[in-house]
Amino acid sequence: MALNDTDVTDAALAILDEYGLADLTMRRLADSLGVRAGALYWHVSNKQTLLAGLVTVILDGLEEPAGPWRAGLAGWADALRSRLLAHRDSADLVATMRAIGMAATDLADGPAACLTGAGLEPERAGLGARTLVHFVIGHVNEEQQRVQLGPLAGKDAPPVPSGAEDFRAGVGLLLDGIAAQFP
Repeated sequence: MALNDTDVTDAALAILDEYGLADLTMRRLADSLGVRAGALYWHVSNKQTLLAGLVTVILDGLEEPAGPWRAGLAGWADALRSRLLAHRDSADLVATMRAIGMAATDLADGPAACLTGAGLEPERAGLGARTLVHFVIGHVNEEQQRVQLGPLAGKDAPPVPSGAEDFRAGVGLLLDGIAAQFP
């Protein structure tokens, strides 16, 4: 059976979900596909390209914020959080690919357009949108780390706040700050 790009991406996502980002190596991926690591380079030029492709898959179908700006951004943030929580270490992966400029799309574009459409000046809208993206990724990263590393802390671990409640409260506070920026 010939290997194709979808096989490579699906296998990489399965490794990410089972073992995490640190253990997603080209060698492990090749072994899972029953090929030598060199065969992967027919499908991806390097590991960063593979990781960028995973970000695209993880975020595929994330809709732009819709409706009144506040409800639209809150719903969008919830949808992004859900997508990230669906895959182990995905917040770290998305943050890394954004930091090195390899994410296929800028997550802040949709929220910025929503805010601009509601009347916020473009510079403020962009800043508010980027802040929202950073909050979502950071919050999910902490949620994912607590799940994976929390058991190591044992009985001395700090109490874990409810992820969804804490997240929605934080988004609300952030949106309050954005609302104060409208003319």
